[in-house]
Amino acid sequence: MTEKKASDIIVPQQGGVVRNILNQLKLIFRLMGDRRVSFLAKLIPVGTLIYLVSPIDAVSLPIIGVVDDAALLWLGSYIFTELCPPEVVLEHMKALAGNMKPNDVNDDVVDGETTEAKE
Repeated sequence: MTEKKASDIIVPQQGGVVRNILNQLKLIFRLMGDRRVSFLAKLIPVGTLIYLVSPIDAVSLPIIGVVDDAALLWLGSYIFTELCPPEVVLEHMKALAGNMKPNDVNDDVVDGETTEAKE
């Protein structure tokens, strides 16, 4: 089995927090649909979502309960990506990184300066 490096698994920072969360969700959905990922590993995100929507909560205090749910979501996504084969995760991360290029970027545009000519 190949060694996993932390830099191979962690989704690189591309923008704000919301964008990173969306990228992590996209990665999880892509990995869930990949046949190379173990069925048992796929049970982790499913179990995490079931716990999130269930009325049973480990901590029922108002503020700590929300933090508990957020921590569980983070832990579930982290464990799931760690259990997936590193080459599969890297493949999907590269595919997602290729889709994150802004639409308004045009590689044919050349920067230049203008000068005003007096008559």
